Amino acid sequence: MNSSKKMVNPRNAYGEALVELGGEYKNLVVLDADLSKSTKTIMFARKYPERFFEMGIAEANMISAAAGFASCGKIPFASTFAVFATGRVYDQIRMDIAYSNANVKIFATHGGISVGKDGASHQMIEDLALMRVLPNMTVIAPSDATQTKKIVHLMAETYGPMYARVGRADAPLIYTTGDVENIKIGKGIVVEDGADITFIATGTMVEPALEARKNLLKQGIEASVIDMHTVKPLDTSLVLKYAKQTNGIITAEEHSVIGGLGAAVAETLTEKNVSTKFLRMGIKDKFCESGDPADLLEKYELNSKHMVRKAKKLLKK
Repeated sequence: MNSSKKMVNPRNAYGEALVELGGEYKNLVVLDADLSKSTKTIMFARKYPERFFEMGIAEANMISAAAGFASCGKIPFASTFAVFATGRVYDQIRMDIAYSNANVKIFATHGGISVGKDGASHQMIEDLALMRVLPNMTVIAPSDATQTKKIVHLMAETYGPMYARVGRADAPLIYTTGDVENIKIGKGIVVEDGADITFIATGTMVEPALEARKNLLKQGIEASVIDMHTVKPLDTSLVLKYAKQTNGIITAEEHSVIGGLGAAVAETLTEKNVSTKFLRMGIKDKFCESGDPADLLEKYELNSKHMVRKAKKLLKK
């Protein structure tokens, strides 16, 4: 694990990965909806202009076109902000991609509330739930730039409909290249081990979970931290293992508590009749305010300070 606090934007890692894959897969194409500078697909556009398709502000058309490319043997990556990549085009994803089991990769940026001052209209907190409920769809939320690059490669190598989302901001590096060499879609990563409580986090919430673990250790509490980068298919065996060997589980996601990672873990525990202390951290069935990202994460209790407080409270129950 990388112990540095070097900040790298996962969106840049996505653009760099596309350029690398463009040389490896001559049938890889990239589509964007007028946001290539923000999603960083512009890197691919500059290197392989003949395989980049600027669809304009026409997201539904982009998704259907991506499905068409897939039907012709291409590997299409379609990108825009998370709020447009799922909510605006749900019918096209459902019918043209999921129902058809098309080999389309939807990669969204600007997920969650940390887009900040754009407000509720752009703070996508429902996308994991929307994608998770679709048959055939794999759902992924990378936690740092190193992992993002590896996951983009895995998406290209693996057949089937896939949705991945990253945030807007720069993020601390958690992993080195060697750390992610053997990761697999559908298999969580035990980043840190501890006997008392388990944080199961995804995407942007993995780093705060690691920070919370450090603070809890100072108070004599050992926390495990699991990076559940794949929300669907969920690594149920890892969930059940830590439900049994620690005294409680807290899930953390920059997403609604309804339908995302926390719901998936709760379903697993219930279906397997595993009794453990359990808490979901996420947005509580509401739209969020506009504001500075750090202020929003504090207001909606999605930072390491609140993770520490909630872990201690859960263990006292």
